[in-house]
Amino acid sequence: MTPLVLIPGMMCDARLWGPLPDALARRMVIHAPCTEADSVPALAAALLADAPPRFHLAGLSMGGIVAMEVVRQAPERVERLALLDTNPFAETDAVRQRRPPQIARALAGDLAGVMREEMKPHYLAPGPRNQAVLDLCLAMALALGPEVFARQSNALSTRPDQCDALAAYPGPALVLMGRHDRLCPLDRHETMHRLLPASRLVIIEEAGHLPTLEQPEATWAALLAWSEGSGGAQHPA
Repeated sequence: MTPLVLIPGMMCDARLWGPLPDALARRMVIHAPCTEADSVPALAAALLADAPPRFHLAGLSMGGIVAMEVVRQAPERVERLALLDTNPFAETDAVRQRRPPQIARALAGDLAGVMREEMKPHYLAPGPRNQAVLDLCLAMALALGPEVFARQSNALSTRPDQCDALAAYPGPALVLMGRHDRLCPLDRHETMHRLLPASRLVIIEEAGHLPTLEQPEATWAALLAWSEGSGGAQHPA
């Protein structure tokens, strides 16, 4: 079976994907961190250097941004592409200007404070699991540390627009988002769905920016259908 490469979001690790379904027991699953470089092209190149010759690729948030760059650099190696709660555009000036003070604060010892402010509860859908999800996000961030925060922030601030890369990618693609995602809202996902010629758009109800943790069963059902070649991965007429 084709290996599956999973890329987590900013300041997240493999725990972002939750317990993997039993259906993946026979498949090679590779968790690809995006922690060692300070540019999206360099992160994608590092992933490609370590990845199998052909693979399925899924990324969430920053992981999706890196996944799009992987497709730009080596589309022939990505058999299937899944983009979750992410953004195909270059960073806006307003967001870019906020990053240097955040980096300085994190490197000065207040990474936890920066993350608490950035992980605003309105990123998630309303529900009783919010605090547990936010606690896990903070634990992942603190495990990675402030240097990773600085590198990832710099990578995001200089990332390229990927619309052309998506339009040129011919493989089966899944574009998935949580209904309540305010960080990467619906219009971003509709754009990616429109650009990808063989894509399916899935919206997970009762989820926000982190559907893998908020609604794991529904999210993995969509991912498994995409990875196994079912689930209607075609662009509607």
